[in-house]
Amino acid sequence: MKTIEWLGRSLKVIDQTKLPAEEVYCEAKTHEEVAELIESMVVRGAPAIGAVVAYGYALGALEFQGSREEFFAHLENVQARLKATRPTAVNLSWALRRMEDRLREMRDAEDLELICAALVDEANAIAEDDRRMNKLIGEYGNTLVPEKATILTHCNAGALATVEYGTALGVIRTAFEAGKTVHVYATETRPLLQGARLTAWELFKAGIPVTLIADNMAGWLMQQDKIDLVIVGADRVVANGDTANKIGTYSLAVLAHTHGIPFYVAAPTSTIDLKMRTGMEIPIEQRSDKEMRELFGKQITPAEIDVYNPAFDVTPAKYITGIITENGIVAPPYAVNLLKMLVRS
Repeated sequence: MKTIEWLGRSLKVIDQTKLPAEEVYCEAKTHEEVAELIESMVVRGAPAIGAVVAYGYALGALEFQGSREEFFAHLENVQARLKATRPTAVNLSWALRRMEDRLREMRDAEDLELICAALVDEANAIAEDDRRMNKLIGEYGNTLVPEKATILTHCNAGALATVEYGTALGVIRTAFEAGKTVHVYATETRPLLQGARLTAWELFKAGIPVTLIADNMAGWLMQQDKIDLVIVGADRVVANGDTANKIGTYSLAVLAHTHGIPFYVAAPTSTIDLKMRTGMEIPIEQRSDKEMRELFGKQITPAEIDVYNPAFDVTPAKYITGIITENGIVAPPYAVNLLKMLVRS
């Protein structure tokens, strides 16, 4: 299974809205099609969005037909369209900045084909960087996992949320492959059930023991001493360590803190945003009312009922035991140690 595959002049991705019932792949040939795949959550997960948006930018260059002067104006429109797809995941803007930097380096080139080729190369490099970072996150995170461990995770931070391997699930995979006795409790993750549909499916396919629970069961499991540690992914980590992740993460962090259970965030440095000082500055995406009113196409609540459907919440740094990156494990105080880690790298 490949989450993302570049085909030369198009991008092939697995349709995560159809899993686990069907393994269906979509092919995008334009930047607009890429934008629609992200908005509809056919593609999701901060690192995966970063890689896909980079390829979307490259497709925006490849699809262009016109003069050299119009080419650069066209790419400004491409950048704006892709940037507007999902506001919370910082990997999206990070990847677009890399693509724009590469464009600036090539701006004096007369041949537009050379510029397009350079942009494709940069998108490939972003995807390869994600693969490398995930493997290293797994290796560092494995040092935190006991020889026998029951791990709770929320939403999906596995291969489907990245280019390959995963962040939070990458840690779990590495521990399992190292011969450790690992059992995972996966929350179903309402309202789109990414844990039930994606995480449980990924772990099952990898042969890793997994038990699915409803979101509201986690506290009881902790009270019964059934959880050794919690590992989640992230969509944005800001300068003081506050972390945005799938809605429901904050509740788990508070519960883990109350029960004295380590709570770890696994994320590549591309997810760290030092421009924002605290989590109060993170834009929180509001999703469609339909996601709450319907389940698999069937109405489950009165159509007139008011709906509040934020896609993410923010976990304060004080509840986070450590942040696992490809450069190592960052401990509190995050306002100091995140910057130190990034400077060293």
